[in-house]
Amino acid sequence: MRVALVNPAWSYANSIYFGCREPHLALEFAYAKALLEAQGHEVLFLDAHLNGQSNAEAADAVAAFRPAMTAVTTAPTYLFWRCAPPELRVPRAFLDSLDGRGGRTVAVGPHGSTTPGATLRKLGVDVVVRGECEEVLVRLAQGGPLDAIPALAYRGAEGVTVTGGPHAGRFTDLAPLRWPSEWLARHTHHHHRFDSEPDGPGAEVEASRGCPYTCSFCAKIDFRDAYRRRDLAHVLAEIDGLITQGVTYVYFVDEIFLPQKPLLEALVTRDLRFGIQTRIDLWKPDMLDLLGAAGCVSIEAGIESLTPEGRAALDKRCRDSTEDLAARLIHARRSVPFVQANLIRSAGDDPDLVSTWRDRLRGHGVWANDPVPLYPYPGAPDYRRLWGDPDDEAWERAHAHYLGQFDAFSDIQEERPLPLRELEAACAAS
Repeated sequence: MRVALVNPAWSYANSIYFGCREPHLALEFAYAKALLEAQGHEVLFLDAHLNGQSNAEAADAVAAFRPAMTAVTTAPTYLFWRCAPPELRVPRAFLDSLDGRGGRTVAVGPHGSTTPGATLRKLGVDVVVRGECEEVLVRLAQGGPLDAIPALAYRGAEGVTVTGGPHAGRFTDLAPLRWPSEWLARHTHHHHRFDSEPDGPGAEVEASRGCPYTCSFCAKIDFRDAYRRRDLAHVLAEIDGLITQGVTYVYFVDEIFLPQKPLLEALVTRDLRFGIQTRIDLWKPDMLDLLGAAGCVSIEAGIESLTPEGRAALDKRCRDSTEDLAARLIHARRSVPFVQANLIRSAGDDPDLVSTWRDRLRGHGVWANDPVPLYPYPGAPDYRRLWGDPDDEAWERAHAHYLGQFDAFSDIQEERPLPLRELEAACAAS
């Protein structure tokens, strides 16, 4: 079968989107391409965002390929599935340009994983994949009745049919990815790096998937949930290939980069810098020292609240005191050039306490952000606490709640976010 995999041309005007707006490698489709080709399928992988194509140009390229199936993602790479743009206007713009020329249309991503009916309606696709998509796309390419394939949603004779899910792949044995050199040459962004200007191409790598914790604000339940660690040999082979192609920095997209001594010891011997997101309470001082020696130049550490009560309310399961967390962050900064403590705006945290703590951390070279408000993503436990299981109006409900509750947003949101129905005006045509 001919299969097209498309990361569309993302734009974020008037969006609440919290993630980085630079292009990143679409790991999910790179894995899918490798698995599909191993089964004998012919694959066109287009990344319009990275390669500077418009959605119309990408659609024309897909049409020229004449695929039997076209998959489009609803979030800009696995790195941002947990904080995806709520609106589906970008994948819809690509599908409108495609205009029926791509065979069976499939949507993958967090939206369909949590709210499959709404995603089918808004995008007008034939099928939605729920959860991790690589293995399910292979099943779709193999053919057969849709009701025999798990983790799908599609329109049946009696409305939306859901065959289960969300899907969690094996992941552990995913082979090393190989990227076109021209793609890497365009990937000049070093995600979450602030110690120096880029000195070569950047890339994203995945060493583990999922997270063993269930923090109330984290939208991972319906995708990338169970913690799995990828084969170290595959991770290192992928990194070595990137280094050979001139990459000087990688960002690990792992939901939580846990201490893994064999990986860090292997990275010590490689000429590479890297960044991670983690929980600082899980790292002992000697492992933080090894992390720095291995080439880590950026740590994004989730602290969220400065009181034990606040962290407990967020289901952090953190045993360390606020003082312990500060000491661990300060220790990390001795060997890692940029260390960030992420804070969430919480009603229980005293503003003066937050200000004093931030000043103290900054005095030691650790950056603690101005606490930002939470968006109750429909895939997060916080959403279920407020409204129960997500329905077809879940994204509209969460969006209206967020806009009504806050008049100041994160520092990357330059424009006032618009209501979701305005952002998704084109989606109303389905």
